Amino acid sequence: MSKEKKPQRGGQMGFGPGGGNMMMMGQKPKNFKSTLKRLIHYLKPQRKKLIAVFVAAILSTIFTILAPKIMGTAITELFEGAYGKFQGVPGAGIDFEKIAEILLLLAGLYVLSSVFNFIQQYMMSSVAQVTAYDLREDVNQKLEKLPLRYFDSRPNGETLSRMTNDIDTISSTLQQSLTQFITSIVTIVGIIVMMLSISPLLTLISIVSLPISMFVIRPILKRSQKHFADQQRTLGQLNGHIEEMFTGHQVVKAFGYEKKAGAEFDEVNEVLYNAGSKAQFISGIIMPIMMFIGNISYVLISIVGGILVTNRAISIGDIQAFITYTRQFTQPITQTANIANIIQSTVAAAERVFELLDAEEEQKEESVVQLTQTEGNVTFEHVDFGYGEELLIRNMNIDVKAGQTVAIVGPTGAGKTTLINLLMRFYELNDGAIKIDGEDSREMSRSALRKNFGMVLQDTWLFNGTIKENIKYGKSDATESDIMKAAQMAHADHFIRTLPDGYETILNEEASNISQGQKQLLTIARAILADPPIMILDEATSSVDTRTELLIQQAMNRLMEDRTSFVIAHRLSTIRDADLILVMDQGAVIEQGTHDELLRQNGFYADLYNSQYSKDVAG
Repeated sequence: MSKEKKPQRGGQMGFGPGGGNMMMMGQKPKNFKSTLKRLIHYLKPQRKKLIAVFVAAILSTIFTILAPKIMGTAITELFEGAYGKFQGVPGAGIDFEKIAEILLLLAGLYVLSSVFNFIQQYMMSSVAQVTAYDLREDVNQKLEKLPLRYFDSRPNGETLSRMTNDIDTISSTLQQSLTQFITSIVTIVGIIVMMLSISPLLTLISIVSLPISMFVIRPILKRSQKHFADQQRTLGQLNGHIEEMFTGHQVVKAFGYEKKAGAEFDEVNEVLYNAGSKAQFISGIIMPIMMFIGNISYVLISIVGGILVTNRAISIGDIQAFITYTRQFTQPITQTANIANIIQSTVAAAERVFELLDAEEEQKEESVVQLTQTEGNVTFEHVDFGYGEELLIRNMNIDVKAGQTVAIVGPTGAGKTTLINLLMRFYELNDGAIKIDGEDSREMSRSALRKNFGMVLQDTWLFNGTIKENIKYGKSDATESDIMKAAQMAHADHFIRTLPDGYETILNEEASNISQGQKQLLTIARAILADPPIMILDEATSSVDTRTELLIQQAMNRLMEDRTSFVIAHRLSTIRDADLILVMDQGAVIEQGTHDELLRQNGFYADLYNSQYSKDVAG
């Protein structure tokens, strides 16, 4: 059941300039409110921990906010004592005991702030990980219920990205940005309250600088965002070009494409350089502008504050505390703006995960038939099927007796693989029925139906693990003796024993530490071990040499004895002995019969066979 591999689309992650001034350039959600509500639903089981996190974050922030005010009290006490002694005031002097008490109180506040900060971070990490765990569990269960149609219509990389990258984005936002957002809001409110308690006039001067800053940097932000968007788009083009050139480097060299590929790279790289330099330069001037405006407000605060101190309206310690608050004020506002955008990107990631969770599942099966011992009779009765609205297969009728070998031939796109997909119930029929031993396959559970089939595909699939584990995949309760016997029948035992670790040799993720032909031998051994009543072979010997092909063919002949076998073949010389040959074209069976019968008909099959035979003779 070979199918064309689709290119996997990969996303590029973009980062703003340093300093945290630029808002994160992220994808915006289509339906923010409903997705946010659904995400919050995942947090409900953790609500007690979340309440504790909120309380701890608020207390930690309050203790931090109180610190400058208390530090200002110590400075006032120190200044007034020293100033009184300098003026010769009787009994005046620095009260070190009182200052020590204030400093101890200050140290206690910082300790308490750190303790509550640790509590909120610890508990929030638990909330984030549990939520991510629940999402991964739900997605994994969903993937098991999705039909093959879903995976065929989407790149594998996109589905993997939703399960890994998007859920990780949600987890990291919950763990870091959510508590930071709470802290920033509490900090802003708390600082404004403390500033107002010191001097409403100075508070007004400090707050006025914010709208001025936003008014000045807003057009700069718009321009920089445009250039950052260009940078991300061009970066995607560059990554795509590099991936193509490196994955297809043999083709590039074979056709002498190096210079043209280099020229294309230089062109895209130049555009990326221009976009990146403009984006970094324009966004880089935001911080100096904000610092300039902020410094002007500090000067005004110092002048007005100095006047207030000389008039005994406020103390010098309060001025010091106020300047500290002013410096702290802009940071949580910038963080809040950044986090608001991060939350948008996170909700967009959640939306992608929920789209997967909402995807249409396989039709629920009503298992009313249980086959205790399958003989292997297969019947297609008036089968209609199409991947879309247009039917690919119309009124197909096939009758295969138990133990027969059925070869399916035809040009590319004729419907050979589609027939196997329907047989395995990877897709549901539009009309008609496929019966196994007279029972409609739709009345069986999918798992029970598929246990009756063994498959050897043209595209081999092996997982990361030992060779023994890969073969054992065909039958979970197989003994070591069974595994070795299956490998011997597939003529794989010899090459396995020549490997340093034999059957315990670990295959990497791509199974690239063995040859393509050896991979195919292992998949054949796996099918032999499964010992199913019905076999499906999709050009199973296409990746091995002629000598190995003959050995495998012998093993397959033994394997197919007394079994119903469906063989998709491109080389017609390999299916001469088939009991029934189905010739397909444009989704219909246009001819059927034995090899000799079809040659005597002198039709489509005869043309195919003669064209291949003449090529073989010419070769």
